Amino acid sequence: MWTTLLFACLPQAAQAPFVDDSEALGDVRTTCGTRAKDYIIEVNGGGLALCDFDRDGDLDLLVVDGSTLERVKAEQPGLPTRLFLNDGAGRFTPAPEGWAMTPGRWGMGCAVGDVDGDGWLDVYVTHWGTDKLYLNRNGAGFLDASARWSLSGQRWGTSAAFLDYDRDGRLDLYVANYLAFDPATISPPGGGCAWKGFPVMCGPEGLTPLHDQLLLNVGIASETQPGFRDVTAGAKVRPEEAGFALGVTTLDYDLDGDVDIYVANDSTPNFLWENQGDGTFKEVGLARGVAYDMNGKEQAGMGVAVGDVNGDGREDLFVTNFSGENNVLYASKGERGFVERSGPTGLAGPSIVKLGWGTALEDFDLDGDLDTFVLNGHVYPQADNPGTDTTYAQEAQFYRNDGAGRFRAEPLLAGGQLVLRASSVGDIDGDGDVDIVAIELDGRVRVLRNTLKRDGERKLNWLAVRLTAPDGNRFALGGRVVVEWEGGSRAREIRTSGGYQSAIEPLAHFGLGAATRARRVRASWPSGETLEVLDVPANQTLVLERPKAK
Repeated sequence: MWTTLLFACLPQAAQAPFVDDSEALGDVRTTCGTRAKDYIIEVNGGGLALCDFDRDGDLDLLVVDGSTLERVKAEQPGLPTRLFLNDGAGRFTPAPEGWAMTPGRWGMGCAVGDVDGDGWLDVYVTHWGTDKLYLNRNGAGFLDASARWSLSGQRWGTSAAFLDYDRDGRLDLYVANYLAFDPATISPPGGGCAWKGFPVMCGPEGLTPLHDQLLLNVGIASETQPGFRDVTAGAKVRPEEAGFALGVTTLDYDLDGDVDIYVANDSTPNFLWENQGDGTFKEVGLARGVAYDMNGKEQAGMGVAVGDVNGDGREDLFVTNFSGENNVLYASKGERGFVERSGPTGLAGPSIVKLGWGTALEDFDLDGDLDTFVLNGHVYPQADNPGTDTTYAQEAQFYRNDGAGRFRAEPLLAGGQLVLRASSVGDIDGDGDVDIVAIELDGRVRVLRNTLKRDGERKLNWLAVRLTAPDGNRFALGGRVVVEWEGGSRAREIRTSGGYQSAIEPLAHFGLGAATRARRVRASWPSGETLEVLDVPANQTLVLERPKAK
């Protein structure tokens, strides 16, 4: 009771920070089984990506769709992943036929990266079934290269992340896998699985988790040489006990120059895979304080975000969790790991009665510090029954940073509760602030436009930094940017992974508050080159090309 009362007493914004502008996309919907949710395969929803696939300078929208068990039983393919092109003002239209993607069995999430090093962003889509790789044909459409790149096997992939873990200039891939699912052997509601006294779908507990995969990009040199080679065992990313993996992201948590991997697991301890620099990893989640909550209990991790919350130059981790648990902020202590700061920062209490999914750490109000949001929605429609202390549809939350490291919870949107899942973020309309696109389970894909730039008479400024390279890892995934301005500084790594089953553009975005210039921009590439730029005007996207090695 005290939690509810405390939340009710928090000050509310006069206007919701985001407005639903879904008409900018039209009535685009996705499918994930039936509304009854009799089986666990029907509750995850699909993923999203906001990236510039046609290289015209604005963010396009990729939407991963699902299927139904009826289609699966009839041996019909699932519903296709779709691309919507941006007109430059934040309005989307279906891409031409050349961008069509052949569907798999049941689409789940996506990862984005330039896998073949040609300067165009490609797409990897996870499935319940065989995953798909779509190569970008120089802006003329997608090519299904799944077989050519040796993708095979029937799994249940969720999130995925591109990274260059061995720093050879080619993007490798980490695939988070969930569980072994066969509807013929899993009981529907009423078959023995219950939640708060109500019969519900079964899982994940009681089912078999699947091991994640690490795929090494070896390129294609001949007809017999695969593009990806599974190095999971050889790279030592196969623990004795697998987790129910849902969220994954990359970060250099110890600042040693190579990329580490963080995995949010459902009902099992989270993983932190520390890159050893020799082609192998070591699981250090428990030792570094990110496997459990502060009480030493595993939680049901869903989405994950990374960002320098307190401005100390180290990126922190934020994880969304199941209802009855709280969302968790792990504050970085550098190479020593992390310490949980959920309670003192105000991120814990308002989340306990919610079930969180998509999220991000961004400076949404451009005041110089990072804010966050959480998309909420239960997995059990039975949550609407009396006595559950929660609901199926739930209010999405916006957590505004007060500048001193405390977050104030308020509704993300005005007017109602939704069953939301995946999200992607980016400046879709070119006005300098970060917007959100979200998937409503069994509903619309929603465009949520940022209104926070309207801050009375105060002009709020921003700077975006993009790192490029003439060859190899052309979008500099794993690179690092530090921006200093009058009043603050922040560090960001370049990545396309994060959130829940979704991808973001390879760009570092910074709010500068009232500052009209950045005093210093320091950039480093995964290959080791560095560059420093002084006195950079605000309100632009600064593109920095990798300098030539000396």
